[in-house]
Amino acid sequence: MSGTLYGKEIEKIIEETKNSDQKIYPILKPGNWVGLKAGALNSNLIKSEAGPKVVIAYGIDTPDNFVFLTQKHLENMDLKQITNEAFRNLGNYETEFTYSEAFQNKLLTSSGHDFSSERILSNLHMLKAHAMLDAEDLLVSVPRRSCMMVISRDSDEELLGAFLDMHKNAWEDGSYRNAPVANILFTMKEGHITGHIALDNITRDE
Repeated sequence: MSGTLYGKEIEKIIEETKNSDQKIYPILKPGNWVGLKAGALNSNLIKSEAGPKVVIAYGIDTPDNFVFLTQKHLENMDLKQITNEAFRNLGNYETEFTYSEAFQNKLLTSSGHDFSSERILSNLHMLKAHAMLDAEDLLVSVPRRSCMMVISRDSDEELLGAFLDMHKNAWEDGSYRNAPVANILFTMKEGHITGHIALDNITRDE
């Protein structure tokens, strides 16, 4: 199938979804997500020798659910155009940071919206966090979809401990039915992810 037809297919989807909420978005998923075995399109965000830890999937946001794109869609669509459109839509999806008074305004939250966690992939959005916290280095928690918490990496030990507790509580609380993403903290500089800290084997002294 020609690249021209690829283009026509993706353009058709973009045109059909232009004036609706049915747009393609990147979606964060854990490395053990069952959709990977079903052939879902994805790219690694964090990988290890044992395999992926966090992946970026791609799906269409419909009124009823997310329709994940699979390898089969590549028969009619071009992967580069899919990802470009997904990240363009993410960039246009507005979310704002809010200071947490409980953390003396030294912690930011940006939660409650469908793609709040995915906005960690938006450089412009995360640069706002650097500016609001006046911090060069950030720790970012996206334990579950629609959830993001950010703190300066240079915060004092007590504040970082409370931040870890907040992450742990969100990671373990499935009552809101928002799918888990990762039990890790992302490190960030200049609005870009620079690494991660796995928390699976870390325990805090009470």
